[in-house]
Amino acid sequence: MGREVDEEARAPLRSENEREKEIDNGSIDDDVVTTTSPTRYDARGELRLEVDGIAAEASEVRWRDLPNKDQLFILSLCRLSEPLSNVCLLPYIFYLVRSVLAAAAEDVNQADAPGRGGNEAARVSEYSGLLVAAFPLAQFAVSLPWGWLSDKRGRRLSIIVGLTVSAAANVAFGFSKSFGALLFWRILAGLANGNVGIMRTVTAEIVRERKYQTKAFLLLPLVFNAGMVASLALGGCLAEPVVNLPWLFGPDGLLNTSGNLEGVSWVLEYPYALPVLLNAVFLGASLLLAVCGLRETLPGKDDRSDVGLRIGAAIVQLLRRMWSRKRGQGYYMVAESSEDTLLGQAGSKEETPKPDDTPLTGRRKVSFRRIWTRRVMCALVSFGLLPLHNSAFMHIFPVYLSSPPEDNSDATAFAFSGGLGLRSSTIGLWLSTFGICGILLQLFIYPRLQARIGTRGVFRIALFLFPATYAAAPYLSLLADGVPAARWVLLGLVVCAQIMARTMAIPSTVILLTEAAPANTVLGTIHGAGNMLASLARAIGPAIGGHIFAVGVERGIVGLVWWLYLLTVALAALAWSYAVDRDAG
Repeated sequence: MGREVDEEARAPLRSENEREKEIDNGSIDDDVVTTTSPTRYDARGELRLEVDGIAAEASEVRWRDLPNKDQLFILSLCRLSEPLSNVCLLPYIFYLVRSVLAAAAEDVNQADAPGRGGNEAARVSEYSGLLVAAFPLAQFAVSLPWGWLSDKRGRRLSIIVGLTVSAAANVAFGFSKSFGALLFWRILAGLANGNVGIMRTVTAEIVRERKYQTKAFLLLPLVFNAGMVASLALGGCLAEPVVNLPWLFGPDGLLNTSGNLEGVSWVLEYPYALPVLLNAVFLGASLLLAVCGLRETLPGKDDRSDVGLRIGAAIVQLLRRMWSRKRGQGYYMVAESSEDTLLGQAGSKEETPKPDDTPLTGRRKVSFRRIWTRRVMCALVSFGLLPLHNSAFMHIFPVYLSSPPEDNSDATAFAFSGGLGLRSSTIGLWLSTFGICGILLQLFIYPRLQARIGTRGVFRIALFLFPATYAAAPYLSLLADGVPAARWVLLGLVVCAQIMARTMAIPSTVILLTEAAPANTVLGTIHGAGNMLASLARAIGPAIGGHIFAVGVERGIVGLVWWLYLLTVALAALAWSYAVDRDAG
C-alpha cells in the first residue's frame, strides 16, 4: 500500500527529494519553498517546528519561559467568550425551549400546547436544534469580515467590540421570553464570536520567536476546553435556581429577603437568566482587562496607545505605590513608558519578543489555485465530517437525557421511545465531569498514544469509537425504569466513549490538516478554510439532527437520529479515512 499510514504520521519532515517529486507530479506548485515545512509531530510525539533545517521541540520550553505572559493571560480570558456564550445553554436547553413554547401556546390558546409526551419532545428538539445551529452559522457568516476589520482597524478593536456585544447578548438572552427573541440574541452572540481567528493571529504576533510558539498555541485550546467544562457545570447548576439552589433562592433561601412563599421573585420570573448573567460578569471582567491591558499587535499600529491603555498604566503605577508603602519602602518603580499594561510592565527586556528572522531567500508564495491539492482536500473533508456528527451529538444528547421516560413494555429491538428525564443540574455535572477527564486525556494520554501508533492510528481508534457509541446510546431508554445502577453504568460508558473519541479526533484532524499543507506560507489560508467548513458543519449538524430526532419521537423510534444520522455520518468518516489511505497508497 506504499507508505504505511502510521509511519507517515510519525515521520520527520519530508525530504527535499520527496517534495521535488510532488512538484513534478503537479500536486504542489513549483513556487513552493523546499526549505520550509508545516508543523509536525516527531517520532517521540513532540510537536516540532522546522525552519531551514532547525527544529525546536515543544518539551524544551516551559510554560514559565513564555514571553509576554500578561498579554497571553488577557488573551486567554478573552477566548472564554465562545464556550461561555455557546455551550452554557446545552444542559438546560430542553427546559428553556419547552418553557417558551408553552408560554407561546398559552398566549394563542393552542390546544396542542407542549406537555404531552412525545409531541412535546419532538417540538422541543426541532426548535432547540435551530437555536443551537444559529450560533455557529452566524460565526461562519462573519469570520472573514472580522479578519478584514482586524487587518484594517486593528486586533484590539475587534476583540473589544466582540466582547462587548457578546456580554450584552448574554444578558438579553437571559431575560428573553419568546423563541424569536432567544434566536435573535443567539445569532448576535454568534456574530460577536466570529473573531476567534483573530485571537490565534494575536497569539502569533505576541509570541514571535518560533521556539515559544508551539507552547503558546496550546493555550487557547486548553482555555477553550476548560471553559466548556465550567460552562456546562454552571449552566446545569444555575438554571432554575429555585429548584437547584433552594438554600439560596428557595422559599427559605438566604437571598429571599422579600419572604416570597415560592422563592426569589426575579428568578421565578426568569429561571434561566442566572447562568448567562454569570457569563456576562466573566465577559465583563475580560473586557475590562482587554480595554486596560491588551496591546495592539497589528504591524504598523503596535506602538500606539489609547485612553484604555493609559488608564491601565495609571492603575499599575497606583498599585505599585500602594504596595511599596505597605512594605514600608519609600521608593517605587516609575513606569518607563506609557505601554505598561494592567497586569504588569509590557516591555521588559527578557520578555520582548524578537522579530521572526527567518530568511526569506527562496521563500516564494504558492498560488491560490495550487493550494488545494488532493491531500489538502481529503484532510478538509475529514476535518468537516467530525463536527457534522459531533455537534449534533452535543445538542441531541442533553435533549434526549431531559426527555421524559415512556412505557416501553411492548418495545422491540428498534421501536422504543422516551428519554431519561434527568434534571439540567445532573446533565451539566455529568458532561462537565467527563469533560475534565477529556482534558486530562488530551494532556497526558494523547501525546504518548500518538507517539506509539501515530496520528492516523489515534484518529482511526476515535473513528471506530464513534459508531459504537451512537449505536448503543438510545438503548438507555430501555433502562429508564429498570435497575438504576445499570442505567448509570451504561450512561457513563456512552459519555466516556464519546468524549474519549472526540478528545482523540479533534487534535488529530488539526494535525493531519496541518501536515497536508504544501508550505508554511499557506497554513493560514488552509486553517481558515477548515474553520469556516467546521462552523458550517456545526450549524448543519444540530439542525438536521434535531429534525430527525423529532421525527423519531413522533413515530416511537427514539433511536432514529442515532442510527439514521449520527451512525451514518460516523461510518462515512471511517470509510473516508480508508479511502484516503488507499488513494495515498
